Amino acid sequence: MLNIKNLTLHYGHSQILYDVSLEAQQGAVTCVVGTNGVGKTSLMKAISGTHPRSAGEVSLDGESIGLLPAHALARMGVGYVPQGREIFPLMSVQENLETGFSCLPREAHHIPDEIFELFPVLHDMRDRRGGDLSGGQQQQLAIARALITKPKLLLLDEPTEGIQPNIIQQIGRVISMLRDKGEMAIVLVEQYFDFAYELADSFVVLRRGEVTLSGRKDELMREDVLAGVSV
Repeated sequence: MLNIKNLTLHYGHSQILYDVSLEAQQGAVTCVVGTNGVGKTSLMKAISGTHPRSAGEVSLDGESIGLLPAHALARMGVGYVPQGREIFPLMSVQENLETGFSCLPREAHHIPDEIFELFPVLHDMRDRRGGDLSGGQQQQLAIARALITKPKLLLLDEPTEGIQPNIIQQIGRVISMLRDKGEMAIVLVEQYFDFAYELADSFVVLRRGEVTLSGRKDELMREDVLAGVSV
């Protein structure tokens, strides 16, 4: 579903990513790991179009995406849940979900029952302001908002950050369900190693903006992957 070859990215005069290549298969979770500051979030921004890459080729479902901006990629099927969630705090849960309609034809402007089946708390709180939700509830809202757009590729940046354990477990179950449905590719950036290892089908390890290890989980030694996230 996603194929990246030799992607580089700069912030001003500073190079952040160096010739990063990876693939993400439909019906699988590709987990990007590494210590803080190695470029994981920058990679997600480059894939989602929220920060333009400097060089490299990216294709989605066999089609080159060139240097399309984020809103165009969202319409092509890229769903992005950024680090920090970035929900709209003064809008209701219902209104936050409805922002995903902008990627869809008018006849698809409704919230599928599946969204509230995956995240029942959002149904109960649909009239509450997003800013009044707990961190875990906001994370569920951010994931649900991305799913409204019916993505082919779902990008999740640190979905467990600052989240209580019971919500982490629920988010893990949702990711597993989405993977098992086989309709999308999922790229997961995650610092919580046990969570990542349980979900991942394949790993990409970043160090100082470069890929130092990649492959299917069953082809890699657990300790080698763990070493990639250790300081």
